[in-house]
Amino acid sequence: MKGRETDRVEENVTRKHSYDQTLKDETGSQKESKWPLYITLILIGGLVAAYFLFPGFQKEVDNAWTILTSGDKQRISDWVSQFGAWGPFFIILAMIAQMFLLVINVVALMLVAIIAYGSFWGTLIAVTAVAVASTLGYVIGRWVGQAGVSKLIGHKTERKVMEFVGHYGLWAVVIARISPFLSNDAISFVAGLAKMSYFRFIGATLAGIVPLAILLAWLGENNERLKTGLIWVSAVSIAAFIGYIIYDKYFKK
Repeated sequence: MKGRETDRVEENVTRKHSYDQTLKDETGSQKESKWPLYITLILIGGLVAAYFLFPGFQKEVDNAWTILTSGDKQRISDWVSQFGAWGPFFIILAMIAQMFLLVINVVALMLVAIIAYGSFWGTLIAVTAVAVASTLGYVIGRWVGQAGVSKLIGHKTERKVMEFVGHYGLWAVVIARISPFLSNDAISFVAGLAKMSYFRFIGATLAGIVPLAILLAWLGENNERLKTGLIWVSAVSIAAFIGYIIYDKYFKK
């Protein structure tokens, strides 16, 4: 038993050292990584400028925001259905866009997919959208380096999430996906920055997001159940997360 615990401690120490070394390596190559960051910022800045410069674009964005946040199932379904076969692609693009827009929540977009396309297809589209967005976030994390990730999510967030990933490994990804209150995007950027294996990363992503999507599909069948259910999901996930941190810090040897 002691041998297993010793091996586990050594594994955690080795993993932590690996992520710390990644931080040092990335710090040394920040100058080489800045140009992809500039491209990312130009794209985001272009969308923001288009919103303020083109009234038609601004009107469509405002209309979409009003509908998607209305909570009206029929209205949301009708709006998404106007895209026809392109509807699922719109959901995926929206999921990618939310990585850079703090006002849009991953859970809200998953619910839009479920409401618009039903429990089965909506869940499948939602999970696919998260997988695509997570993959892009992972690639961006590897592409822009530490300087870029720090600019995108903030230096403090980047350091905290890096330490979280370094300590918990794949479980950090699973916890971030299944917990609505944690940042899905930060974990994707940092996983790429830390050079975590992509297939292990996406496997952990699916392990966390699929149960959440199935739960949302069940809650979405009833408006009242959805409202109270989301509160309970958030509360339970927060309590479980805090409980695990306390257990890991004070009771696990």
